[in-house]
Amino acid sequence: MDNRRDFIKKAAVSSAGISIGTAAMGFSAKSYKNIIGANDKIRLAAIGLNSRGTSMVATIAKQKNAEVSIVCDVDSRTMPKAIAAVMKAGQTTTPASEKDCRKVLEDKGIDAIYIATPDHWHAPLTIMGCQAGKHVYVEKPLSHNPREGELAIEAARKYDRVVQMGAQRRSAPVLTQGINKLKEGIIGRVYLAKTWYTNTRKANFFKLAEVPEWLDYDLWQGPAPRMPYKDGLIHYNWHWTWHWGTGEALNNGTHEVDVARWGLGVDFPTRVTSVGGRYNYKDDWETPDTQIITMDYPGRVSLMWENRSSNGRKIEGMDRGIIFYGENGSLDTGGDSYKVYDLAGKLVEEVKSLVAEGDVQGRNTASPSLGLDSFHMADFLDAIRNNRRPNCDVETGFKSVVAMQLGNISWRVGRDIHVDPKNGHIIGDKEAQKLWSRSYEKGWEPKV
Repeated sequence: MDNRRDFIKKAAVSSAGISIGTAAMGFSAKSYKNIIGANDKIRLAAIGLNSRGTSMVATIAKQKNAEVSIVCDVDSRTMPKAIAAVMKAGQTTTPASEKDCRKVLEDKGIDAIYIATPDHWHAPLTIMGCQAGKHVYVEKPLSHNPREGELAIEAARKYDRVVQMGAQRRSAPVLTQGINKLKEGIIGRVYLAKTWYTNTRKANFFKLAEVPEWLDYDLWQGPAPRMPYKDGLIHYNWHWTWHWGTGEALNNGTHEVDVARWGLGVDFPTRVTSVGGRYNYKDDWETPDTQIITMDYPGRVSLMWENRSSNGRKIEGMDRGIIFYGENGSLDTGGDSYKVYDLAGKLVEEVKSLVAEGDVQGRNTASPSLGLDSFHMADFLDAIRNNRRPNCDVETGFKSVVAMQLGNISWRVGRDIHVDPKNGHIIGDKEAQKLWSRSYEKGWEPKV
């Protein structure tokens, strides 16, 4: 126990989770001109403030030598709430507010942006941010479609920017120990990871309506081709439409599949299969509420994700989680903790999270997820200061996201997808290949 406490404290002091040893990979000499010193304040703009964004601005405000300088959203109602959250978190300077993210990017005083917009904005805004010289923390999923993810990688590398995807478990100290034990052979060769997510989401119906006065709907649509406004779509249920969202597979499955891919030590699959549908309700959802995606990887390794958005019965006592199966046993995790079982299912080791006892700023919190947010944001800020790749670098995030995007593509075309394991590209299926990218509103096409 004492060793684990010391481990967490050291991770907190370093403000960089576990992977600090990955320093300064792949940056050109010219980028060193822009290194921010350890004692220099990093000024961030938060773009997208509903729910997740308002929570995260408080997390940012509590980081050492960091400041939320601007809050930005197309919904005018959100900015006072976000500013209040920042000030309650202890920041002494009041953030400015701005509706248009393009004006935020023009501000030379901003060092980095935090993105919690709808999915269709994630990659285009990441690219725009890199081009404007900003470092980027973008919530999952990295992109709305695979091609955008490739462009985001190109932008991060071309402009020498730190880009972190919001897969917080990559900065979870105890989980990192568990993943390292997997790689050291605690259960022998690992050949299968099972992941899942359950919820009790209800039916959703969208109807044509007038745009509310508090919303700039044209700017909300941004890069996506224009569609009429529908009541019930904003601010959450756009997730279940292909035009804006990516379904539960990317909305929540990204988290578990990222951990599974990390533990399995795999990059791109060779074959992806998905079955399921909108089974529980007849409503306006386009994406499945019930879905199973399986991914075969080189080296006799498989990964499976199960989703039940409208039936909340838990698996192994958890509404979401990951099980790694190996030659000599299994390892279970769901957050910053893990359990190890032998082949007969007997528990042989359990390591619990200590994050809830205090996040990286030392404050008490009842929610482990808040602690993981702090660790992950601290890792992002440390990566900026030390000119290194963060724990969930854009390329790492892409490999996890594209696996699930291929699952959605498989479901949409109704058959297996065969994949080039060198780059994740679809092989020999023209219909499926059309879904690798999307069309854009004229003038909004992402370019690097």
